[in-house]
Amino acid sequence: MDCERCRISISARLDGEAEAAPAADVDAHLDQCARCRAYQADAGLLTRNLRVRLVTDTPDLVGPVLARAERPDRRRTALRSALALVAVAQILLGTFQLLGLSGAHGHAHGGMAAHLFNESTAWNLAIGVGMLWAAWRDRTAGGVLPVLGAFVAVLAGFSVHDLIAGTATLARVGSHALLLAGLGLLVAVHRRHRGDGDPAPAQTGGDGWSRIGPGEPPEVAENGPHLRPTAHHRAA
Repeated sequence: MDCERCRISISARLDGEAEAAPAADVDAHLDQCARCRAYQADAGLLTRNLRVRLVTDTPDLVGPVLARAERPDRRRTALRSALALVAVAQILLGTFQLLGLSGAHGHAHGGMAAHLFNESTAWNLAIGVGMLWAAWRDRTAGGVLPVLGAFVAVLAGFSVHDLIAGTATLARVGSHALLLAGLGLLVAVHRRHRGDGDPAPAQTGGDGWSRIGPGEPPEVAENGPHLRPTAHHRAA
């Protein structure tokens, strides 16, 4: 047996693998070869040093990890819950109006009055559903906000006019306070969501590709293509 095959068998024996030659032949060669015995001793020492090491103190990283861990935003949760309650109340108001259970709204009969009544009911239900959706998915609050804001602004103007003209009572106008509460909560939820600290978008060039430095992984701009074309090359 040559020394190379013997040393391969020694390495396999130390690693617990199948030897390249019968164990009896390897042992017989070791009895006659001092160089292979020296290799066996050095390899065995190296293996023990790699597998058995002194226990060293390691830093306790529990505190720093927990300190940097994302914690639930209780204020954000409270705002979303309050908006959901207002939304449910608005939906119930529209439902009561639809069923004729709301004395403030009542039923309207005949012609244009009936149509206006149906439009008012549809608006109450739609606004309630929109606020409920924004409470569940707060990133959509910015989309609901312009619609509700414009509706409340126009409604406020008509309410003031009707109060002055005496065509509406103070109690009837006060029933719109639910919309004002919903608008305020919607603004707060939207601002809280924007304050989460979303990462800034990558700097891009005119072609929509993000500009990266040497050794950095390629990233695609938010509005750019999702896959890098295989034939796309940059000038040196």
